[in-house]
Amino acid sequence: MASAEGLHAARSRGRNTRQLVHEVLRSRIVGLELEPGSAVSENDLAAELGVSRTPVRESLILLADEGLVDIYPQMGTFVSRIRERDVASAQFIREALERAALREAVEKVTARDVAELRVLLTAQEEADRQSDMEGFFQLDEEFHARLMAVSGHASAWPVVSQAKAQLDRARRLSLPMTQQMSLLIGQHREVVDLLEAGDLDRADESLRSHLRLVFSDVEKIRAKHPELFSDEDAPLRPRRDSARRAGGTHRVIPGGSAH
Repeated sequence: MASAEGLHAARSRGRNTRQLVHEVLRSRIVGLELEPGSAVSENDLAAELGVSRTPVRESLILLADEGLVDIYPQMGTFVSRIRERDVASAQFIREALERAALREAVEKVTARDVAELRVLLTAQEEADRQSDMEGFFQLDEEFHARLMAVSGHASAWPVVSQAKAQLDRARRLSLPMTQQMSLLIGQHREVVDLLEAGDLDRADESLRSHLRLVFSDVEKIRAKHPELFSDEDAPLRPRRDSARRAGGTHRVIPGGSAH
């Protein structure tokens, strides 16, 4: 949900406005509709979404707590640049939970589970043929969520999803540059084959290698787009003239990615 129409429809069903605004803004940041380093205007967002400034301001504070925006008094709010430290931390959480789930999934997997995973693989191959990067990204999310559900820990996936916001921004940047949907699908297929065979050691190593591919991708992205990254533990403070020029606008980065 990233539109004012979708937000109003959800509000009519009794959803909390602040929560909805937070979901919209978070989706735009993680999906790179709001580019790292771009300015965010409370007034513009409130007008666009048809809400008061209060839920927008509260949502931005929550996003700052997640490290997705940086708030500077007297200057404004900016989408945070990607910090490799944050990507590494997100990857650590994701890998720990997904590999732990896989170990249990090997003991619990059924023929129906394998069939459902293979349906997702077929859909991913179709997305690859259509060069549908956003569709592939969503199917990748479904695949990893389903893989975790096989272990009986489907409720742990939202924890993974929440933790990997910084990681997802890097993942979405990588695919247009690396053009490796076929590679990723092949890795997915290998994990499913080994899971079906009950080969825990090889399945675990296959999943580990698959998840860690993001680190080499980050290096490639950073070499081409250093302006989207920050080396500092503290946020990279924008110049006042940059803040004035940005004026709450953003540039869309095409494409998406997944691992």
